[in-house]
Amino acid sequence: MKKNRLIPILLLKNGWLVQSKQFSRYQNLGNPVTAVRRLSEWGSDELIYLDISQDDTYDRRRSDQGPNRQSFLEIIDDVSRAAFMPITVGGRIRTLADIENRLKVGADKVSVNSQAFADKEFITQAAKEFGSQCIVASMDAKTIEGRHIVVFRGGREVSPYSPVEWAKNLESQGAGEILLNSVDRDGMKTGYDLELLASVCEQVKIPVIACGGAGEWSHFAQAFEKTKVDAVAAANIFQYIDQSVYLAKKYLFEHGFNVRPPDLLTI
Repeated sequence: MKKNRLIPILLLKNGWLVQSKQFSRYQNLGNPVTAVRRLSEWGSDELIYLDISQDDTYDRRRSDQGPNRQSFLEIIDDVSRAAFMPITVGGRIRTLADIENRLKVGADKVSVNSQAFADKEFITQAAKEFGSQCIVASMDAKTIEGRHIVVFRGGREVSPYSPVEWAKNLESQGAGEILLNSVDRDGMKTGYDLELLASVCEQVKIPVIACGGAGEWSHFAQAFEKTKVDAVAAANIFQYIDQSVYLAKKYLFEHGFNVRPPDLLTI
């Protein structure tokens, strides 16, 4: 039986790792490569690395934390050398060449979000060119007037689609997985939006990755127990606890969930 996955998410904003809260407040966490080494050592199943920068400025303004890279591709090249796990890279993907360039510097998959709205054939073209297994469709959902609605461009624009409608569309276009994020729960530590996750998982056959709201290990367990998600992803919770991924996996393993045994790697 396929194992459930634990996937840390790292957010890059203009050269720095940041913590996000409801897509509007960001706190600097530091070096974009150091965290990758730690997450590898703690036994992460995969890593999702998202660039949420609004421009092409990548400058840490620090000379004591390794080379000061000036582009996202340079940073991903560094990240891929430090990672001992598959990496999904997302953010500011607009063309097939953008995907190719990310794969060339070490990405195993790419995450596509806003471009799927700008070009309704983009996911289809990307899946045909690189294979569905390489394309993770990222979807952000927000509660508006009591209903879940899909938003894009960092939550700044509202689509006409419900999460189920958009998920079915992404699946039909050839996406291999869906990363489903709750904007309302982002950074709130109150647990995943289980209703949102369950509704989408029931309507698509491709894997769904839960995101948004994890604040304790039991939230991962709730997602696996009460929905059909294939993986749980989180950002903030993995940054502030030593050996966080190992401890989360240990909790799930000891509670009988179908995850890989916890292990600390020596790198």
